[in-house]
Amino acid sequence: MSKAVTIFDTTLRDGTQGEGISLSADDKLKIAKKLDQLGVHYIEGGIPGSNSKDIEFFKRVQEFGLSATVTAFGSTRRKDSIAEHDPNLNRILESGAKATSLVGKSWDFHVHTALQTTLEENLAMIYDSIAYLKRQGMEVLFDAEHFFDGYKNNPEYALAVMRKAEEAGADWLVMCDTNGGTMPHEVYDIVSNLASRVTTARLGIHTHNDCELAVANALNAVRAGAEQVQGTMNGYGERCGNANLCSIIPNLQLKLGYNVIENDQLSQLTNTARYVSEIANVHMPVGQPFVGTAAFAHKGGIHVSAIMRDSRTYEHIAPETVGNRQRVLVSELAGQSNILSKAQEMGIKFDPENEETRQVISKIKDLEHQGYQFEGADASLELLLRQANGEMKELFVFESFKMLVEKSAGKPVVSEAFIKLKIDGNSLYTAAEGNGPVNALDNALRKALISYYPALKNIHLSDYKVRVLDDKDATASKVRVLIESKDASNSWSTVGVSGNVIEASWEALVDSLRYALQGQIKLEHTEVISAGQGLVNH
Repeated sequence: MSKAVTIFDTTLRDGTQGEGISLSADDKLKIAKKLDQLGVHYIEGGIPGSNSKDIEFFKRVQEFGLSATVTAFGSTRRKDSIAEHDPNLNRILESGAKATSLVGKSWDFHVHTALQTTLEENLAMIYDSIAYLKRQGMEVLFDAEHFFDGYKNNPEYALAVMRKAEEAGADWLVMCDTNGGTMPHEVYDIVSNLASRVTTARLGIHTHNDCELAVANALNAVRAGAEQVQGTMNGYGERCGNANLCSIIPNLQLKLGYNVIENDQLSQLTNTARYVSEIANVHMPVGQPFVGTAAFAHKGGIHVSAIMRDSRTYEHIAPETVGNRQRVLVSELAGQSNILSKAQEMGIKFDPENEETRQVISKIKDLEHQGYQFEGADASLELLLRQANGEMKELFVFESFKMLVEKSAGKPVVSEAFIKLKIDGNSLYTAAEGNGPVNALDNALRKALISYYPALKNIHLSDYKVRVLDDKDATASKVRVLIESKDASNSWSTVGVSGNVIEASWEALVDSLRYALQGQIKLEHTEVISAGQGLVNH
């Protein structure tokens, strides 16, 4: 029978110490529910009494009936004081949490420098604090701060700290690589040594990623005897972050054979990682292992040809195991296999022997040479493929647009767009203002189309990015515009390229609306759309 490993999530506490991350009480409660569904065993909610958000969190989370153990964070009593009178310890008890992660010093350097007390008093602080909380019926996880640095500097004292915590009744002894500078072989050796000395408490590991080794160190600690791993979703945390649970969980379960969470919970990993990223408003790296959008993405033609036969040729696990999916990218490196795979994914029938397939490949390569990039603009790619397959229908005929941008002294900039279109043979001329040229174009286009295509009211632009392709021409450089749009249930991205940022934006904007509407609008007796200087005319 496989050995079990307990997961302790500290996203809501340690993770919020990452630069640019700030969570409201509502945010923390939403993430806690999502983590509970994932199956983590402990959720560290924060520091009771430290701020109004954490106070509210601990008060409200008790109503949720979570399966995970909600844990409060705190530190040992102050030097030369009494545990029962320590406000920090009493706030932990008042929080309603059933468990606490209590941090204490295990590096003699920190005892002398940070606490400015004696080694003996530090041991007393640890013992008194743990014993007091245990008498009140709490589960105590002792976080030995800087344990590995302390062990390397003074192993006798670091081990004495752990013995004292165990004597006081600590349920878990958690070894912290607080500075993130320990090597994997050192972690294994040190954890093995401590594991041979512990009699009643269980061991945990808490690593930081300053040397890009947090995951490796956590895995090595488990191999050496640790039964609990502490970390954060997406590796959020101070400086370079904490151990990334999105990598630790599948590595433990799928690679090392430990029991961590249920298989159906593991399949929620990608969704959970992205959900937390959205709530935290932090961009998630596309190449993040297991859960990133590029984790199972294939671009080289030889690779794609092979995975179409058997995905195991270039994938170390089935993406669905962790809730991700296989993606085939189309670019200047694309071969016939890439196009056929993408067409199959989009439900488009392509004959590999057909001349049209070769023409599409050639066209994509030419557009990529001009600066288009379809890896992040699947909607624009799908429009090209459907057009080549004769599936696109005309929604409107573009004739012209004009922009007016006016800046007066002491007044904000005013942008106004004028657009001429034809729909079903009817000429339309509309104008609209916006808080910028692209917004004005978007407003004018929607104004013209909304009576014909009411579905537009549910579609909005959610992201807009501009990339200068070659800065040698300074302000005359060609730019690439990526637009992300959303409706109630889906999102999609489109691309435009031009030496004029307004034209590039127009291309991406038109493609965005075409993509949204082509699946909803059934027009008869129409031809393929003409979008001015859009992609279809390249």
